[in-house]
Amino acid sequence: MASQGKIRKLPAAADSHEDLDALLGDVRFRALLSRDDWARLPPATRQRFSKRLGGGNTAIYAGEVVEVGFSRAGWWLAQIARLIGGPLPISADTRIPSIVTVTEDAATGGQMWTRIYARRNGFPQVIHSSKRFAGPTGLEEYVGYGVGMALRIVVDGDALTFRSAHYFLQLGRLKLTLPAWLTPGALTVTHTDLGGGEFQFTLEIIHPRFGMLVRQTAVFREATP
Repeated sequence: MASQGKIRKLPAAADSHEDLDALLGDVRFRALLSRDDWARLPPATRQRFSKRLGGGNTAIYAGEVVEVGFSRAGWWLAQIARLIGGPLPISADTRIPSIVTVTEDAATGGQMWTRIYARRNGFPQVIHSSKRFAGPTGLEEYVGYGVGMALRIVVDGDALTFRSAHYFLQLGRLKLTLPAWLTPGALTVTHTDLGGGEFQFTLEIIHPRFGMLVRQTAVFREATP
C-alpha cells in the first residue's frame, strides 16, 4: 500500500486572520511589530501592509492632497531637498489629485514607492523612495543620492506610524549615521484607516528648535483589486 502524504491543517479559527496573513501575504511589516500591536490594527490596514507584490504586481492608490503647511524654514528645507531628488512636498496646493504606486524592488528585496502630486502650475511632482527591510531597526527608507533614514514602526491607537530613528549617508558599502544637528528633525508618517476603503496619509517633520517644518495630509483609496 502506498504511504499517505501528510495533510497540512488549516489554522484554528481563533488565529485564522494572523496565520492566513503569514501563509498568503507579505509578513515583513508584521514582523516588525508585536503580535498584540499587529492585531490592534484595522483589518484593512493589515491587508494593505501584507499585500504580496511579487511577479511584477503593483499596488496603486489614488486620492488627493487635503492639507499642506510649511514654516518658512520648512519651505526652504523642501526646496533645498530638491538637490537630492525632492523627497518633500514643494507646493502648498491642496485639493489636487495624487497617486501612489508600490512595487517590489528586486535589487534590495524591499519595495519601491512612487508618489505623484499634481500641481496647479507646472508638471506634477514625482517622489521616489525605496523601503528596505534592513538596518538596526529592521526598516530603512532610501530617497537617493546616498541619503536615507532608519525607521521605527509603531502602532498608535489604531494607526500605523513610521518614525525616523536616525538619518544616514551611504557611500558605497560605507554607511555613516548623520549627527542630529545635520538633520531636519524628527520625521513621522502616519497611516490611518478611514473605513470604506479609504485611508489617510500624514507626514510631519518637527525640528527640536524650529518646531513644525512641514505637514502634509492626503486621503487615498486603492485603485486596483
